[in-house]
Amino acid sequence: MLPLENNFWYFKSALSPKFCDEVIQYALSKPEMMAKIGNNNKKNLSKKEIQQIKAKRNSDIVWLDESWIMKEIQPFVNIANINAGWNFQWDSSERCQFTKYKLNQYYDWHIDTFKAFKDKKQRKISMTCQLTDGSEYEGGELQFDFRDYNPNLRDESEHLITVKEILPKGTVVVFPSFLWHRVKPVTKGTRYSLVMWNIGAPFK
Repeated sequence: MLPLENNFWYFKSALSPKFCDEVIQYALSKPEMMAKIGNNNKKNLSKKEIQQIKAKRNSDIVWLDESWIMKEIQPFVNIANINAGWNFQWDSSERCQFTKYKLNQYYDWHIDTFKAFKDKKQRKISMTCQLTDGSEYEGGELQFDFRDYNPNLRDESEHLITVKEILPKGTVVVFPSFLWHRVKPVTKGTRYSLVMWNIGAPFK
């Protein structure tokens, strides 16, 4: 893991409630699918495979690549990359992932980056946008662990950061894709978020 002066950078209530509501309404009009893990693109999963995925990640998603959404959120990546002092090279963004966390849904510890894609690019900067205000649901906390090994292998009572800054509707949180993070189970209501990964030449 690269040494960081700032592990994440956030923009409180940066997106307007109108924009957030429009994204939610638009995404809910599209067919949703079960969220998968890694680069699993298999269409017909067995019952066992579904159980294995949901033990790690249980949420529903919609893929979005509409320009009116991308142009609204991409500038935050540039600003955070500079202001946080990362200065990572990146040149494009993947599709946005609209995620619905309903009662008891979650995403356990994971990182967003992995080996370079077939075009030799790698996820370098992740961004999540809070589309639902924190008062509209309970649980669903975004948490980080900043150490360079699997958080499942140690006592999570140490070195655990809950990103309370993300709670206001429209808040944007940007962070390096190699950081361990998770979304805790939602215990009441529904949490909607928008995630985007930004890619470039692999880290050296």
